[in-house]
Amino acid sequence: MIKVAFCDDDLSVLNEISGLLDQYRVEHNRDIAYSAFHSPLELLAEIEKGMRVDILFLDVIMPGENGINVAKEIREYDSNVKIIFLTSSSEFAVQSYTVGAYFYQLKPIWAESFFRLMDSVISECKKEQEFSLILRCKTGITRIELSRLIYCEVLGRTLLFYLENGKVVERVGSMDELCDQLAQYESFLRPHRSFLVNMEYVQNISHRAITLSNLTEIPIPHGKCSEIKNKYLDYVFRRKQVCLP
Repeated sequence: MIKVAFCDDDLSVLNEISGLLDQYRVEHNRDIAYSAFHSPLELLAEIEKGMRVDILFLDVIMPGENGINVAKEIREYDSNVKIIFLTSSSEFAVQSYTVGAYFYQLKPIWAESFFRLMDSVISECKKEQEFSLILRCKTGITRIELSRLIYCEVLGRTLLFYLENGKVVERVGSMDELCDQLAQYESFLRPHRSFLVNMEYVQNISHRAITLSNLTEIPIPHGKCSEIKNKYLDYVFRRKQVCLP
């Protein structure tokens, strides 16, 4: 199911989007649930309580609150939601992308362009859901895109997920359980009982360590270097990447 929320101070716009979404999910046979918010404060309150949606339509100009600033606050809780700004002016187009906006929709909203936009953003959501990991962390529920996960380390009962953007996500768990969850994804290699590595980020493999793109060195147990190199080369060739002797 795709979860959608939309926030606009204009009730006619809320009704219009509700109608378009109802029409879209019937004509396209989509499983969609949606929530409407007349005030950004109501929206923020629900997000602070833990509400998570896949797609958010957000008005840029609302009484007492700028949609760009609302989006910045939302990003503190949810870095994955696809934010689509609604406005009758292109004045804030550049600013909208500073908060990772997916799209900038000008009003009035036409059904044909709205449906094309929904096709595009739902396709992106489904792609991310297929290649992502949902974690229940101290800060709430977080989705990690596996393509952005460089490596994972376990310290005691704490798993540390190191992401491409420098962020580190923590959760309680075991490395064995994590490896079982990610067994279907061929890009992950466990060179050491305490580490899981995304081979897309491997820069170098020596006898003592794997060097990743962020310059982290993952230790290689004694006698395991040849086995790890062979697994990496097998992955490289399956991906049809060039490998010079």
